[in-house]
Amino acid sequence: MKQSRSEHSPKEAVPYQIESVARACRILRILESQGSLPLFELAEKSGLSRPTVFRLVATLQANGIVVKDAARKYRLVSGLMPGHRYKIGYLAETGENSFYRAVSRGLVESAAQAGIDLVALDSHYSPEIALVNAKRLLAENIDLAMEFHTYGQVASVISARRKRRNIPLIAIEIPHPNAIYFGVDNCQAGLTAGRYLARWAEQNWQGQVDEILLIGSTRAGTLPEARLTGSLLGIHQVLPNSADAKVTTLDGDWRRDISREVVRSHLNGSNAGRILVSAINDPSAIGALEAFKDAGRLHDCAIVGQNCSIEARLEMHHAGSRLIGSVAYFPERYGEQLIALAVEILSERIPVPRAVFIKHQLLTPANLKQYYGRELQPAKQTEKAGDAPS
Repeated sequence: MKQSRSEHSPKEAVPYQIESVARACRILRILESQGSLPLFELAEKSGLSRPTVFRLVATLQANGIVVKDAARKYRLVSGLMPGHRYKIGYLAETGENSFYRAVSRGLVESAAQAGIDLVALDSHYSPEIALVNAKRLLAENIDLAMEFHTYGQVASVISARRKRRNIPLIAIEIPHPNAIYFGVDNCQAGLTAGRYLARWAEQNWQGQVDEILLIGSTRAGTLPEARLTGSLLGIHQVLPNSADAKVTTLDGDWRRDISREVVRSHLNGSNAGRILVSAINDPSAIGALEAFKDAGRLHDCAIVGQNCSIEARLEMHHAGSRLIGSVAYFPERYGEQLIALAVEILSERIPVPRAVFIKHQLLTPANLKQYYGRELQPAKQTEKAGDAPS
């Protein structure tokens, strides 16, 4: 095929210029001004042959800079359109606990660094406010929504509303219908907790367990409860004879105060002397610890939580604490990961994933300083021990 003069014109030569890069830049400038074009029009407007243009746009497409739509037209990905600035909405269940605060801080910082507008709303533990806030976010013409709350009955309503608007939704920690899940692999995190509880019992109680106490929350749905299922499985894997122990499940509603009350009430009718406690999160773990303390039975329990919040870390720093571990999710790192995921989805650089699992790590008094050494020094604490737990 005859190539046009503009492909090889010596008059256009610039010292040190890489010709293939210059041609790619020509294609990008055309798409920036024209929006979307089929291959033959790109070739015509660029003065390049169709095979050359095809190879260029194929390379740009493979590197997430250009996409081809259903009409076989090429365009820049949305994040590269001139003057475009993403707007992301974030709906949190509360700003009163440290885990949510860490996530929110990370999101605010990472969004600012990425040049993204972030609209963040707090639902104050209220499903009614969550629904109002969801409506507010949609009215902001956001490009993508992120939600972090535990009310299962609200999740389905919010998911349906954003689906009608064709807005991608990332559900943080708590799954939502038709949303991208971002968070821990709940069953694996539970297994980690259960196996550690069992190993502790081997070392301290000669492997004898009278009762296994699981503190969960029904309002979050079945998937977060998999942390407790995994915990029970992990205990039984390490201690086969624990299958004879009584298993009790309590609803702590993800809350410290409620968990304290239900465990206290349970202990009034339980004479078990060796109780392994697996909690769905740290507020429930700390609430249970307080209940055992109220009953004067601290030595009857060993407790593992989930999240490894600042409150749990400070508690484990106390010598001899019966909160013997917590599975850490590192919420201070969520913001960077979430913003990167959102940009990749919006710019169509990756297929929309069904789930993105974060790494988790069991933290105990033995390895706590390795991950959070500075904050355990009194002068370095960024939160008070009495703050609401995550």
